[in-house]
Amino acid sequence: MVVDDEPLARRNLTVLLRRDPDIATVDECGSGAEALIEIRSSRPDLVFLDVQMPECDGFDVLELLGRDQPPVFVFVTAHDDYALRAFEAGALDYLLKPFTDARFQRALERAKRRVTHHREGRPPGAEPLIIKSAGQVVFVSIAEIDWIEAANYYTCLHVGPNTHILRRSLAVLERELQSGPFCRIHRSTIVNVDRIRSLELMDDGEYAVVMKDGTRLRLSRGCRKSLQHRLGLRRLQP
Repeated sequence: MVVDDEPLARRNLTVLLRRDPDIATVDECGSGAEALIEIRSSRPDLVFLDVQMPECDGFDVLELLGRDQPPVFVFVTAHDDYALRAFEAGALDYLLKPFTDARFQRALERAKRRVTHHREGRPPGAEPLIIKSAGQVVFVSIAEIDWIEAANYYTCLHVGPNTHILRRSLAVLERELQSGPFCRIHRSTIVNVDRIRSLELMDDGEYAVVMKDGTRLRLSRGCRKSLQHRLGLRRLQP
């Protein structure tokens, strides 16, 4: 489904989508209010969603849909001001107008893979992460990741002595890794629980998560219960 209040923008996306043999149908919505009705009705696998629309913008659409949100959505906009917010909302990608056909194709291929994972009930995190940097392509196995930290709408993957930068928000990555040995311990940090060596009570009454390589990461009070559950602990000392 393509949601945009500009007819020409909708048409351009629709033409590009219909070129792909894997796309069965493409519906269009000219407003956020219309999108709320159509998404709940037709349950599309993938939505390309404009940010700025009168009365009900793209973020409003997602908030009002609640649990009816599409499994995969990509924001499309002429404004780069909303990128961080878009990734925090769980967007797979953020297409900035005007975009090239090649840039659109990269976004579509990622979206198709995510749709396939969703339909098969297969966790996206089961596949290695592909990192492109400095003229090379690095394949990072999920099981090798020690911990992950947020860096705006990027994430830093800490793998042994190496750090890889991935163009994906922490919120999106957390959803992809939810079936693996990963747990959020802070609004900006996710750890591989298999890499935790110990928990240490600090002078201020909060805890530090100590990884096997000695890295110390702060455990926020709001994330205590989820970590307790993952580690099989009854409770942590207040």
